[in-house]
Amino acid sequence: MGRLFGTDGVRGLANAEVTAELALDLSVAAARVLTEAGIFAGHRPMAVVGRDPRASGEFLESAVVAGLASAGVDVRVVGVVPTPAVAWLTAEWGADLGVMLSASHNPMPDNGIKFFARGGVKLADDLEDAIEARLAEEWRRPTGREVGRVDRRDDAELLYAEFLLGTVPDDAPLAGLRVVVDCANGAASEIAPRVLERAGAQVIAIHDQPDGWNINDACGSTHLEDLIAEVLRTGADAGIAHDGDADRCLAVDAHGSVVDGDHILAILATALRDGQRLVENTVVTTVMANMGFKIAMESAGIVVAETAVGDRYVLEEMRDRGFVLGGEQSGHIVLSEFATTGDGVLTALQLLAQVARSGRTLTELASAVEKLPQVLVNVGGVDKSAISTSAAVQRAVLDAEKELAGYGRVLLRPSGTEPVIRVMVEAATSDDAERLAGAIAAVVSAELALD
Repeated sequence: MGRLFGTDGVRGLANAEVTAELALDLSVAAARVLTEAGIFAGHRPMAVVGRDPRASGEFLESAVVAGLASAGVDVRVVGVVPTPAVAWLTAEWGADLGVMLSASHNPMPDNGIKFFARGGVKLADDLEDAIEARLAEEWRRPTGREVGRVDRRDDAELLYAEFLLGTVPDDAPLAGLRVVVDCANGAASEIAPRVLERAGAQVIAIHDQPDGWNINDACGSTHLEDLIAEVLRTGADAGIAHDGDADRCLAVDAHGSVVDGDHILAILATALRDGQRLVENTVVTTVMANMGFKIAMESAGIVVAETAVGDRYVLEEMRDRGFVLGGEQSGHIVLSEFATTGDGVLTALQLLAQVARSGRTLTELASAVEKLPQVLVNVGGVDKSAISTSAAVQRAVLDAEKELAGYGRVLLRPSGTEPVIRVMVEAATSDDAERLAGAIAAVVSAELALD
């Protein structure tokens, strides 16, 4: 059996893989592990629990709350809020643990469980391993006054909105901007339009009517077609796309061109550098960042620190070295001056404030990064663990790299959140990138197919 925790918590098909029983057992195990680690020493423990609008989140929330309270943890239930709101509230309220129920950008049938430690930071790998090891163990149940109490808070989203607006000190930093925001029928559906409007923008919201089933359904950061069409139809200055739990932000300029995480990182890094707030003139990103981003940063005199794929690795690098900006091409952007994790609404606010502050269009700001054509192919039905031992796969990669001859690159990696191997190719032309990625993917599929 593989490790239960992936790069972003526990995730899978709700009520098949991510069950109420698992949610309860994980919550009990988390409370026990953190107690034994001394994190609750000297005080009564408290946790914050939030979720995205998925229908399965309703019963999973009940299971998590039951598990924590039965283990002696007081619980503040905050309902439907973005993942970064749970992280922020965990820190703001001095909670010992935060729990978010979401499968992020995954389709509705999936759900997931993500833990935050005291201060709103993700749990370290050793704590996740310890929690997994304690599942379903016998334990002494607290009784009487030792059991946890449950408090439902209706003010969480309002508090979080005030925090976000406080990160841009001007009264109306987005005044004059018309913005379309695609809320993915997810956790951003209320807060994203509200925050941007209060910051002075004229806001047109789409996919902002979650019903429990329509989260990420042909919308949001993984499906930009509707956002592009609405930006062009309304003549907006920009479009913003979030994913289901609103820890991602992608953008679209007035011409309908996609402004992805590489562009956003470059814009924010340059702004922070100009304001002398970019620690060691360094931005953190992953191996998936486009070569065009790295070239642009080198031209701007900004150092790029590179990590493995996954925002947790970006966060670790930032935390270990004191950097203030990092993120991924997918739109996970971490601004550690304000947040302990990727925050889509915060990113949108900071990006649009820079557009307004600079007096330049989003198109002009994003043009600093000239991207190489990049193709990403997800290959399913394969043994992810065999990727590094297959001679045929390695030969296919070497053949592609020889053809690229330094004018592109190949990256193969097993996904940490989905049962696929990702094949990424950058090349001088889209045709070359697609052809080489397809060829490598075919070898991966044939050689590593599951029986």
